[in-house]
Amino acid sequence: MPPTPTSPPSPQRRRFLGVMIASGFALAVQPISAATIHTDSEGLLTGSVAIPTKDGSLPAYFARPNRTGPLPVVLVVQEVFGVHEHIQDLCRRLAKAGYLAVAPELYFRQGDPRKYPDISQLINQVVSKVPDEQVLADLDATLAWAGVSGGDVKRAAITGFCWGGRIVWLYSAHNPNLRAAAAWYGRLVGDKTPLTPRNPIDLVASLQVPVLGLYGGQDSSIPVDSVEKMQGLLKAAGNPSQVIVYPEAGHGFNADYRPSYNEAAAQDGWAKMLVWFAEHGAR
Repeated sequence: MPPTPTSPPSPQRRRFLGVMIASGFALAVQPISAATIHTDSEGLLTGSVAIPTKDGSLPAYFARPNRTGPLPVVLVVQEVFGVHEHIQDLCRRLAKAGYLAVAPELYFRQGDPRKYPDISQLINQVVSKVPDEQVLADLDATLAWAGVSGGDVKRAAITGFCWGGRIVWLYSAHNPNLRAAAAWYGRLVGDKTPLTPRNPIDLVASLQVPVLGLYGGQDSSIPVDSVEKMQGLLKAAGNPSQVIVYPEAGHGFNADYRPSYNEAAAQDGWAKMLVWFAEHGAR
């Protein structure tokens, strides 16, 4: 007997499949380190969600405690590799700490960062085409989604890593409604383009949220003098933001799935971030 034909997926099902966040790591980060941390989902609700925006559905991964809210919120901004397994794990870690954590896939209009085996190709073909204005609007939409999905947007924070660390500084100048921010090794200076017209170091006077900057003293991709200049500008402006430098750490020191992982700096930075959020009302 021939197999029974399978009905095509409904428009609603196709829409859901189009925004699902897959598990696993991006091709560009293979092979994965034996030190990789996996956080389980026990006591949590986790999964993919479609966040409405003005021009489509923004895919995102969320994790939250399996209890009634409202819960404090953390927006999690991806590394250059997108919302792959490491970013999802960080969301689960934040959920274990009591937060509704949500990480939107901020390149979804430009391409799928998981599929590129080479980081330079990923940057040239996808990341370089992502406008800051688009990213800030998508984070606004993500925060709005959190507010109707069990989150308390009056107790909201943001954190981001590498590419996302730079975005944290930008968003902290964009949205005054956040309580706190933590930027992990985010670039402070760089070439300005029509899509990326501002650098974090230009925005000290515009910061509306206290930012905790976490940087590595051995970071070859972020000049130490730019970090020191940022520290000086913040101090001169009387801004409550702080920048911490871990002398022995390099770039990506929180990325436990990569050789760059520095356990001592990562654990200390994570603990300081949670205290920072709590001290500024995002708890």
